[in-house]
Amino acid sequence: MASLTKLLIIKNIAVLQFVFLSICFSGCAKYGSVFLQSERSLYNQAIQKTNDEQLLLNLVRLKYHDTPLFLGVNNIASQFTLQKNIGLSAQLQSGAKGIFTPDASAFVEEKPTISYSPLQGEKFVKGVLTAVSLKTVVLLFNSGWSIERIFKVCLQRVDTLKNAPSASGPTPKTAPKTEKFFFMAKVLRELQTRGALELKYQEHDEIPQLVIRISDSFKNSKLANEFTRLINGSIGKTTYIFEAPSVKDKTPIDIVSRSLLGIIFYLSHGVEVPELDLKEGRVVITKKENGDVFDWKNVTGELIVIHSSATQPEDAMLKVFYRDHWFYINDSDLISKSTFSLLAQIYALQSDTDNNA
Repeated sequence: MASLTKLLIIKNIAVLQFVFLSICFSGCAKYGSVFLQSERSLYNQAIQKTNDEQLLLNLVRLKYHDTPLFLGVNNIASQFTLQKNIGLSAQLQSGAKGIFTPDASAFVEEKPTISYSPLQGEKFVKGVLTAVSLKTVVLLFNSGWSIERIFKVCLQRVDTLKNAPSASGPTPKTAPKTEKFFFMAKVLRELQTRGALELKYQEHDEIPQLVIRISDSFKNSKLANEFTRLINGSIGKTTYIFEAPSVKDKTPIDIVSRSLLGIIFYLSHGVEVPELDLKEGRVVITKKENGDVFDWKNVTGELIVIHSSATQPEDAMLKVFYRDHWFYINDSDLISKSTFSLLAQIYALQSDTDNNA
């Protein structure tokens, strides 16, 4: 009996040694790469999601004239520790086989360290308040974005055509004028879809310029003529040069872009606030000249719509909870999703800071 027990002990010790070595080698060989593949993707998704939520939250804040705040993720350090437990359990039954039972387990413990900081300081503020450059406008166009969407979001005036310049700040009390500007943007979009439009950036005497070129085959088309009349140009031209307004006499046509903060203000007018907040005066109500309430969907409706709900929405691409309500963008609203994606790109380009928001 003693020899049998000794044999079982030797056998189970051998099993334990095998289990221990298996855990050690498998941990060294596999756990690092496995967790890099899974956790990096999860952190990537989490950062992207929280960036979007932060941007949406600031849109809602500006609708209420609240102070926006951007918080940057400075660093993520994640450490994984492989924990192993090995032991023997005994069954005190006389003559029982397998009196000692080996027990081994392993688990991975993650210890993430994430640091945040408010995005502030001269460099960040300058990037937020500086007008979007004409080079950025051209870059977005050449990246495949609709010129209509770019112009509506980024520009507040082209020649005498105004795109609600007062909407680049807190909600104005009087209704803005946008009809002619919007029509011009639609004409350019139609030329773009037909492959008859080019946008280029150049500098003349160190002055940035945006150049619109219409192809020769379309220079006398109805679309080209409508665009020319809107900007008081000459019929039959193919090249139009725009630059920032100047006190000097010059040939180029005036063009005025918004700042990043101006863009966020502009799109914040697409936030639908709860009826009670309207009645209690928590947001500004814009009115027409005749005293009727102005519907901001006439300006931002073809760009972005941010809904509000007292209950958590089910079909939301993005949502935030603020002032006891949920504010969200519908997952099926491709127009709003596209404009929000454009806003995120402009923010990344314009905020110009060492911290990633």
